Amino acid sequence: METGILVVEKLRGKSTLTRCFSKYPLKLIVPNKVGSSKTDAVWVYSLTYGGGIVCGDCVSCDVTVGEGCTAVLTTQSSTKVYKSVGLKCSEQCFEARVGKDALLVLIPDPVTCFSTARYLQKQIFRMGLDSNLVIVDWITSGRHESGEKWDFKLYKSTNNIYLEDDQPLFLDSVLLEQGSTTTIVERMQNYQVIAMLILVGPKLKNVQNQLQEELKRIMGEQFYMPSTLGRHSNTKSGPTKPTFVASCSAFGPKGIGLVVRIAATTTESVYKFLQHQLASMEPLLGVSPYC
Repeated sequence: METGILVVEKLRGKSTLTRCFSKYPLKLIVPNKVGSSKTDAVWVYSLTYGGGIVCGDCVSCDVTVGEGCTAVLTTQSSTKVYKSVGLKCSEQCFEARVGKDALLVLIPDPVTCFSTARYLQKQIFRMGLDSNLVIVDWITSGRHESGEKWDFKLYKSTNNIYLEDDQPLFLDSVLLEQGSTTTIVERMQNYQVIAMLILVGPKLKNVQNQLQEELKRIMGEQFYMPSTLGRHSNTKSGPTKPTFVASCSAFGPKGIGLVVRIAATTTESVYKFLQHQLASMEPLLGVSPYC
């Protein structure tokens, strides 16, 4: 049974939250207005009692964004996943339907798993070719101030996007699990954040184009080394690793979607990247994401 239900529909020509339900451990907060009064967007903030997800918790949210509506779902802070007891997992399930010419923007803060935590997340999106969708899904290495870096037991995040008649458009799964031969921290080395940004739909085409051009520039600068320095670039430990790595690729019919994958050494650098790349969405949302 869902712990949260949201329905956004057009009333008197405006995107309006017509149903909002939540129960423990989930709480949904809906501000009266975010940004300009002329902006047609509903913002919803989700949080959990106790400031995080306790071992054994199962949070399930169902969202419907009606035709021509705009909805933004975000969080007040990072999603903390507390320590596990035995083999028990903490779970979050999210399912959304996005109507014709509608826009759903899912822009949470990152997930932060405590030492020994086990976390499963599954997100399902159903939309049409004329629907629009933004998804940010990211995780940090843990509580640095406590000396925890990639010290959790299990993290799995699945994002599936379907078109009409359950036609798969994008199927993705990220799994981080402590292995018998290598740990997560050994595999991740110095990178402390991994993130994924997905943009789908005609309203986001300009943002997609801008992102692709910007990534070419950023990655070109990261990996470019003048030929005069080439023979000096390698040390005994090998070439210096970039602090921020990102790649992108189009998917779907006529390249309707774009996925960006990021690995970075600091959370701040990812925040700045997302804020800069999504800033052009301010007229649609009322304020710039991650501002």
